[in-house]
This record gives sequence, structure tokens and C-alpha cells, in this order.
Amino acid sequence: MNKLEQLKQMTVIVADTGDIEAIKKYQPQDCTTNPSLILKASQLEGYKALVDEARSWVKSGESLDDVIDKLTVSIGTELTKIVPGYVSTEVDARLSFDKDAAVARARHLIKLYEQNGVGRERILIKLASTWEGIQAAETLKQDGIRCNMTLIFGLEQAVACAQAGAYLISPFVGRITDWYKKSTGTKDYPVDQDPGVQSVRQIYKHFKAHGYDTIIMGASFRSAAQVEALAGCDRLTVSPQLLGELAADDGKLERQLSPGQGGQQEDKVSEAEYRWSLAEDAMAGEKLNEGIRLFHQDTQKLKDLLAGEQTSSADKQPVANTGA
Repeated sequence: MNKLEQLKQMTVIVADTGDIEAIKKYQPQDCTTNPSLILKASQLEGYKALVDEARSWVKSGESLDDVIDKLTVSIGTELTKIVPGYVSTEVDARLSFDKDAAVARARHLIKLYEQNGVGRERILIKLASTWEGIQAAETLKQDGIRCNMTLIFGLEQAVACAQAGAYLISPFVGRITDWYKKSTGTKDYPVDQDPGVQSVRQIYKHFKAHGYDTIIMGASFRSAAQVEALAGCDRLTVSPQLLGELAADDGKLERQLSPGQGGQQEDKVSEAEYRWSLAEDAMAGEKLNEGIRLFHQDTQKLKDLLAGEQTSSADKQPVANTGA
């Protein structure tokens, strides 16, 4: 077996792409999308008809926000036809610091999916792991809506998500490593010393030791070596390029993570403790806000692709660095 086949025996593989052909090729269980991936997907030939339809909605006077949601759900609906598991769909990044607005938008996305014949049991709503996003996930769980908490950069964030009952968290391996390389001037790390790899290993071991049910899905990989270093993690979401590298490697893949016996869960992380953890950890605080900004910027690029100069000046305002 190649390394991808070996990895599938110990970890659920999720495609970090909206590319239908790549998903068909590597046959993952689930697939994830975000504004950056939707932007890329919208430029693929296979989605031309959906993009043309979205442009017609703009011309008919629908708001760009509504059009983006409908296009995202249209792409997600196509993805549900080729993966047996979940498709993750992200709430507008500008709502990351507004619990009520995030809940309303999530419910709207689920309604759009249901209108397309896709039940909520097939969808994971992605929310940035701000304090407000975590509280939104707790509310949505009561509606039977499962959430994928994205932009995880530290243990306290992860634990707060688990304690809120989030279905899944996505700690970002590569972005953590990027920050440390830049801040320390380190050109490269041995994989076992890689800060991104170490962060996910810490979260995994902590969750298993304390009996949290929340699924851990490593994300944002820069190399196949990082993926291999987390073999055995609950889920890993991997780009088509790295899936291809793993599929082309016939070497032996060693399991790195194994579930332990769950123990007693901890006292609940308070809002003050959560916010202090992001203030104290420069990497986590900076990368969370940066990630929200970048997702917003790619949403804006998608709006420009669909409507050009019709994009309002209000839409072009950067996300305020408030709340985290």
C-alpha cells in the first residue's frame, strides 16, 4: 500500500479542496471548503454554469452577500454528491465577532442546503473560533446543526470549543509553523520539533486524556511530512497536491497518535481565560485575526469576480480587530 492508503486505515481523510476531479481521484470521506477554496473552485471549468447563474442573480438585483451564500451552497451541494460524509461550509468571516448574526447566517445556509435537497446531517457549518463563534456553535448544536470550528491556534481555544459541544475543530498546522519561522528566523524544523505538529499533538493528547468527544482535524499543511507526523489523528484535511505526494510514496507509514483512556473533564474555560490566552500567546492571537482577515479578503475577491465595481465600499472595509 502507498502512504495515502496506509493513512486511510488510521485516520479519516478529508479533501481540503472544492475541486471535483481531485475529490473523485483521491476518494476522501469528507471535504472542506472556505472562502479561499470557494474562490479557487469558482474559477474551475466544472463550476462555470454555477458561476454564470450567480452572475445572473447579481444582475437581477440580489445582494452580493445572498449571492455568495447561494453560490457556496450550490458548490457544496455538488460536493455532497461525490463524498459520502460531510461538506464543511463557512459563515461569512465578517460575522466572527457577532454571535447572533453568525447563528442567523448558519441557519440560513442550512435552509439553502435543505432547499437543494441536502439535509443538515451532511453539512458542517464552519465558524472562526472567536469567543462569539464558540458561543454560536453551542447555540447551533441545540438546532441539530454540527459545527467545524476553524482557525484553531492554541489549546485554550480548542478546549473552549470542545466544552461548548462543537462537533469538530480544525487546528492549523502550517500557519502556526509559518509564524514561528518568521518570528524566529528558523528556515526549517525537524518534523517532530515543528511547532504546528507539536500543537496538534498536544491538543490530541489533551482531548483523549480528558474524554472530550470533539473530533480533531489537523488542517493547513505545508508538507507531506507534517501530515505523516499526525498519522492517527481523528481526521486530517489535506490538499490534492499533498494527497498526490502521499499516494506516490510506497514507504511505510508509522502511526503517531493513538487514543487513550478518557479521564475527568476540566473546569470550563471562562471568557476571560479564553481572551487572556490569545493576548498572552502572540502567535495564536495574531494568526486568528489574520485568518479572519484573509478569509474576508477572498470573499471580497469572489464578489469582485461576480460583480466587479458593483461591490459596495462598505463591503471593502477590513474586518475590525475587535473581540479577540
